[in-house]
Amino acid sequence: MKILVTGGAGFIGSAVVRLAIARGHQVVNLDALTYAACLDNVAMVADSPDYAFEQADIRDLPALTRIFETHQPDVVMHLAAESHVDRSIDGPGAFIETNVMGTYNMLEAARAYWVAKGRPESFRFHHISTDEVFGSLPNDPSVQFTEDTPYDPRSPYSASKASSDHLVRAWAETYGLPVVLTNCSNNYGPYHFPEKLVPVVILNALAGKPLPIYGKGDNIRDWLFVEDHADALLLVVAKGELGRSYNIGGENERTNLELVQTLCKVLDAKRPKASGSYADQITFVTDRPGHDARYAIDPSRIREELGWRPSVTVEEGLDRTVQWYLDNEDWWRALQARDGVGKRLGTG
Repeated sequence: MKILVTGGAGFIGSAVVRLAIARGHQVVNLDALTYAACLDNVAMVADSPDYAFEQADIRDLPALTRIFETHQPDVVMHLAAESHVDRSIDGPGAFIETNVMGTYNMLEAARAYWVAKGRPESFRFHHISTDEVFGSLPNDPSVQFTEDTPYDPRSPYSASKASSDHLVRAWAETYGLPVVLTNCSNNYGPYHFPEKLVPVVILNALAGKPLPIYGKGDNIRDWLFVEDHADALLLVVAKGELGRSYNIGGENERTNLELVQTLCKVLDAKRPKASGSYADQITFVTDRPGHDARYAIDPSRIREELGWRPSVTVEEGLDRTVQWYLDNEDWWRALQARDGVGKRLGTG
C-alpha cells in the first residue's frame, strides 16, 4: 500500500511514517517543515526505497495536485496541522489557514485524483483529529467522549480541528469521497517537540528549571503513547468502515499534577539529583484561558470493531519516553533555539 502522509516530519506523523515503512508500506511524506517539524524524526527510514519526501504546504493546492499526480497514492493519512493550543490563543490565524483551508485543499486535491482514477473503492482519505473538538467533561469517571458526543470546541485550535472534521464529513456526504476519521487523546513519546507538557517537564527538570503546571494541576487528560497511536491509525486506514469515526485513547487518565509527579519519579530513578527530588522544582503558574477541565475517551468502538487496545500503561510509556530523551540529547538540543521553545505562550 502506498500512503501519502501529510505532516510526516512532525511528532505523530513521523511515528506513522516510521511504523508504515517498518511494515513494508510505501510512504510519501508531505511536510512544509514548519517550526515543529524535523527531518531527523524520519532519518532512520530516509534511505529506504519505499520512502519519498515532498516539501510542500497544504495551503498550496497546485503543489498538492502535482504530488497526487506524481506519486499516485492508494490512501491518504492527513495529519498536517497547527496543534499547540497555547500558540492558537496568541495567533489563531495560522490555525484557520492551515487546519481549515489546508484541509479543504487536501480534500479537493484528493477528490480530483480519486475521480480521475475512476473512483477506486480501495481509496481512503483518513483524517486524523483530536478529542479536544468535544469540549470539556465533568470530573466523573462514568462520563467519557464517544464518537456521538456533540462538538463543543473551546479554543481556536480545537475550533479549527472541529471545522476540518466537518469539512471531511461534508465531502463524504456531498461528493462520495471515501473517508474515515479518528479523534485521539493527548499523545506523548519520543520525538515530541519541546513545547508540550511532557517534553517541557523532562527538559526543564534536567536543566534545573521550574516545572510549570497550569492552575492547580487538576486538569485531567487521557494519555496515549505515540507509537500505540501510530499502530491504531494504520489499522483504521486499512480496515476502518467508510464514513466511520473512531476515538483512540490510551485508557490512562491522569491529572496534570499526577503526570508530572510520575515523570519526576522516573527521572529520580534514571538520573538522580545530587540532593532532593525533581518534584521540588514543580511550580504552579496562572492557568491559560479556556483550559478544559477533563478529556476522557471511550475506546469501545475501535476495540470492538477493529480489536485495538493500547499496549502500554502511562507509567511504562513515560519510562520509555524519559529514557529516549536521556539517550537523544543531540536531537532536542538542536531544537532549543526554535521559535517559542522555553517561553510561556497563550496567556491571552
